[in-house]
Amino acid sequence: MKKLVLLALSLFLVISFTVSAGAKTLKVGLDADPVSLDPQVQLSGGMLQLSHWVFDPLVRWTQEMTFEPRLATKWERLDELTMRFTLRQGVKFHSGNTFTAKDVKWSFDRMRTSVDFKGLLDPFEGCTIVDDYTIDVKTKKPYALLLNMATYFFAMDSEFYTGTDANGQPKDAVLKIGESFALNNESGTGPFRATKRELGVVLEMERFTDYWDTKSPGNVTKIILTPIKENATRVAALLSGDVDFISPVPPQDFSRVDSDDKVKLVNISGGRIITFQMNQKRVEAFKDVRVRQAIVHAVNNTGIVQQIMKGTATVAAQQGPRGYAGYKESLTPRYDLAKAKMLMKEAGFEKGFEITMMAPNDRYVNDAKIAEAVAQMLGKINIKVHLKTMPKAQYWNEFDARAADMMMIGWHSDTEDSGNFSEFLMMCENKETGYGQYNSGYCNPKIDELTVAAQSETNLEKRAAMLQEIEQILYDDAAFVPLHWQNHSYGAKKNIQVKPIINVMNFPYFGDLVVE
Repeated sequence: MKKLVLLALSLFLVISFTVSAGAKTLKVGLDADPVSLDPQVQLSGGMLQLSHWVFDPLVRWTQEMTFEPRLATKWERLDELTMRFTLRQGVKFHSGNTFTAKDVKWSFDRMRTSVDFKGLLDPFEGCTIVDDYTIDVKTKKPYALLLNMATYFFAMDSEFYTGTDANGQPKDAVLKIGESFALNNESGTGPFRATKRELGVVLEMERFTDYWDTKSPGNVTKIILTPIKENATRVAALLSGDVDFISPVPPQDFSRVDSDDKVKLVNISGGRIITFQMNQKRVEAFKDVRVRQAIVHAVNNTGIVQQIMKGTATVAAQQGPRGYAGYKESLTPRYDLAKAKMLMKEAGFEKGFEITMMAPNDRYVNDAKIAEAVAQMLGKINIKVHLKTMPKAQYWNEFDARAADMMMIGWHSDTEDSGNFSEFLMMCENKETGYGQYNSGYCNPKIDELTVAAQSETNLEKRAAMLQEIEQILYDDAAFVPLHWQNHSYGAKKNIQVKPIINVMNFPYFGDLVVE
């Protein structure tokens, strides 16, 4: 009997040691935490990050900007309006309920009631259940970005969110303000389930033992997310070992993180472009393409990336970054001060002129410093700039009023598609349709024609050619001043394999994270 007891005790210690040794807790410090556990309450980066940790989309983006199956295993276009998705079988929600097509339809219908998602879903007619594991998604007219939008279709547990909560309120209520069932309760199919949440203090998540993706290399069993708003405090927490992973790393601390032998710095090019717009309605000279070309040639955006951004951005010469359908390899940065001066002379403006310029000072990374540099660069071609910078809370009112001759604007495409840039930034402003909503005075009917046509071109090769033609026209026309795409920056301990799980969208896939 004594031998049996000792044997049992030995087995228990071995098993306990193995489980303990295999447990990987990841302590994360982000600049903010998700505002809710409801994936449909807010269309924001923080909430989309959470959605990939706790829920699952039908498809998701890869680093190469292709589509990867998730809750949908395959898809096919039945006609110009309809795409059929075959759903993954054997998937469980955190509640233990089985995932089926009814959950996709329920989630889609609920998302249409969300103020934040309503506009995004405007092109869609609806979802139709074919059988338990097949669903058809239909659009109102031919729509090229149906798969792009499917990356936003996160499945919620329809049974879990049906009924009323302890306060008699419907569990499916989508509330941005006030208490709701989905605010603090979740049942997704994702790799982690939320176990503790104190807004502004901590979010704890534990690995879902019945997670469907058994091929995932991820070995993190618990995540403790602490919001650390202050940049210096967040970096200090990483360097001291209080946290294992932080985002973002501010540019001023890149060298500090990179030189520490216990941690590493990881960057990836993002999709948000930073630009200046030239308002042709305010400045007669801007109507001359030679003047616009001169300005683009006078702005050393490569130097800005190197000196101001400290290599934390990717130099841009077009709207969409590499990987977007409209990206054109031949369009390269054009800094050439001698050519800029020659163009100004040809246009009859060798002596220059004066303009006003506005930029925010707390919206984009180093925005005020960038604006100051651009103003100085334009001075070299005799354009005297009267620059004013201000907090973003004031800036957007000024931008809406187009209160300066040149104004800074940054843009990230919700659809991860270059057509979105043109729709909002480059099409002729039309208050009825909403096209050109953030366009400061540029108008080219050919851009409008191509952009609208690309929206309904479902042949993706033809559509890519159309988007590339748009980029070429904008490049030749010097329609705007391209600066750079902001990078996403991460700091982590040396044993954390960060690179495989990051992407242009800044949604780190922690479910696939490997800690060595």
